[in-house]
Amino acid sequence: MTEQKQMATNRMPRRPGARPAEPAVILTPKEIFGIVRRHIWLIVVMTILGLMISGISWFLVRRYAPKYTARTLIRVLPPVQRDPMAIGERVVAKDIQYGYRLSMAALVSQQGTLDKLIRRDKVQATKWFRKFGKVKEESITEAIKDLNKNMRASAQRESNFVVISMRCGNKIEAALIVNEMVDLFLNLRGTAKREEVTDKLTKLGSQRLRVQRDLDSAERSLEDVRGRWGLTDIGGENRFQHTITLRLNDLELEQNELLLRIREAQAFIDTLSRRAAEPINEQVENQIERDPIMVLLAQQLVLRQAGLASKLTRFGENHRVVRQDQELINEIREKRRLRRIEIADQTRISNLENAKDELIILTRRFEELTKMKDETQARKRDLDIARVQFAQRETIRDEREEMLNSIKSQIEKLKIVHDDPETPKVKFVAKAPIPLAMSSPRWQVYFPAGIMLGFMLGIGLAFLIELLNDLVRTPRDVNRHLHIPLLGFVPHADEDEYIENIDLCHVVSKAPYSIISESYRQFRTNLKLSNPAETLKVILVSSSVAGDGKTSVVSNLAAAFVADSKTVLLIDANFRRPALHAVFQIEKTDGDETPSQPEFGLSNILMGQCAQHDAIKQSGIEGLDMICSGQLPSNPTELLGSSKMEELVKQQRDNYDYVIIDSAPALLASDAKILAGFVDKTVLVFNATTTRRGVAQRTIRELKEVNAEIAGCVLFAVKTIKGGYFQEQFKSYQEYHELRLVNTS
Repeated sequence: MTEQKQMATNRMPRRPGARPAEPAVILTPKEIFGIVRRHIWLIVVMTILGLMISGISWFLVRRYAPKYTARTLIRVLPPVQRDPMAIGERVVAKDIQYGYRLSMAALVSQQGTLDKLIRRDKVQATKWFRKFGKVKEESITEAIKDLNKNMRASAQRESNFVVISMRCGNKIEAALIVNEMVDLFLNLRGTAKREEVTDKLTKLGSQRLRVQRDLDSAERSLEDVRGRWGLTDIGGENRFQHTITLRLNDLELEQNELLLRIREAQAFIDTLSRRAAEPINEQVENQIERDPIMVLLAQQLVLRQAGLASKLTRFGENHRVVRQDQELINEIREKRRLRRIEIADQTRISNLENAKDELIILTRRFEELTKMKDETQARKRDLDIARVQFAQRETIRDEREEMLNSIKSQIEKLKIVHDDPETPKVKFVAKAPIPLAMSSPRWQVYFPAGIMLGFMLGIGLAFLIELLNDLVRTPRDVNRHLHIPLLGFVPHADEDEYIENIDLCHVVSKAPYSIISESYRQFRTNLKLSNPAETLKVILVSSSVAGDGKTSVVSNLAAAFVADSKTVLLIDANFRRPALHAVFQIEKTDGDETPSQPEFGLSNILMGQCAQHDAIKQSGIEGLDMICSGQLPSNPTELLGSSKMEELVKQQRDNYDYVIIDSAPALLASDAKILAGFVDKTVLVFNATTTRRGVAQRTIRELKEVNAEIAGCVLFAVKTIKGGYFQEQFKSYQEYHELRLVNTS
């Protein structure tokens, strides 16, 4: 993902002349390990130096400024207020207790407590206090600052103690100051807590008077309710119903019963009225039979019927006596009929009248009951209102009584708490003893700290040296800072034992088995594979400044192409400081070992003084031809930018497989920028021992500003880095090459 972001950043258009932003430096673990290996002696020296400094410091501090620490404990009770009337204690969560101990420790260390401690006579009489000066207020200020540094109050998590400690140069005074602080703090906490309890008692006393007044007012309001409604039997426990309620209940029951009787009477009257028009029923018949007259007539009828029977037997039916008895019997029967009708009518009328009279009586009684009920209900409503008012005032009275009792109970408890020795919630444990050994300096701290600081300083210096080194030394530097392909690297001459007494410009041809020669062949291969063959015919080789190894790279690259059965034309376009004619010893003057320029060269072609074939010379290597620079012109830039130079490149492109042009350094002359427009690709040479990142970045930027096609770069004179790049590769190549030579022999 990071590489994709970097490529996207490289593709973004930049303003001409704009400098690309430097990416963040990210070191891999392997690079970090390599930096440590390269500077291991620096780290070791700094670690030893740190150990020595810490040892000297420990000795000097121990002799001239020792410190003693006196400690003691105070016990902190649970923060809840214990009920003196209850048995046992409330369980408090450990976190709450620990938080309370922390607050006690903070109270010990607060400035007000420290100020009171310093103003004690015993503390001011110590040497520790007198060392802060003779001006009292200023010395108190300085003493408070010293206490803030050296006095500590820390709460223990797993126990109920707060540790108070003091560190100073005199062990006796350290114990004295700690004990004075404990005594002061216990007195302050006791006074503060008792003052707090006293304030609570005062407030509760005022509250008790106010509640008592409210209670008296509530009692008076209850009496007012009784007097207003004339009810003296309301209130109390109210276990039984009031007499008015009972009376109302009785009236309602009686009224309901009476109403039932009225309804029955009305139904009975309706029944009697209906029976008056109906035949005589059995009930009336029974009353008729019990009538004395009816009984007498019945007896007479029986006697007459008995006499008639005897007379019928003696006289017969037509006898006068028999007929007279028969008439008397009929007469008696008629009387019984008439009497029966009379008695039935009288009985019905009497029953109906009696029922109506009874209904009237019941109705009047019902009206009386209704009136009595209304009066009782009115009294019941008054009773209910009185009860509601009484209950409201009674509730207020009960609340005030309960509140008053609670206040009295709290007052009694607070009086007990005020005199309780555990009220301050802190208890004295023991005085601080005089320390037996000094607490500072401790070699267990000084020596490891010195070793660690020295080691960290060595590590820091090692990384600082690496980060301040801005040379382009490794492929990672090229990838991270230059953002162009790395086509190859050429080891430093000191890294290859096979090139002793060999000119670096002829390593490929004279030391083909050396690692440097192999590096040039890898460079050639990478260059060929970096672009299609048809777009890589004319190659410009340049560098940032003189001395970067450009000429050596050009010579060996041409030899590497020739070794690959390619034809190469090497053109020396460096009119500032030409060197190829000397490298290949094109011509020599008599008596002088330094080769001179041939009669015709590139400058002669560009000025029209000779044809192209006249300037092309044999290099001494089959397949490699050369065009030397010729006589140095006064206007090299103009000549290189002329149409003849472009024509030369076009013609020779078809005659050779590769045309390699050696130009002047890009930052020292504009020749390379001119030639970059005629070639297919430009290759830059950076010296790993001298080329700095800024110089390389500037070279690339200036060439890109003229639209030069940069194929990549070559790192020249690369040295192995201990624990880093190239070391393993160079070693592996040498071992492999030695093994091959042994097998060949």
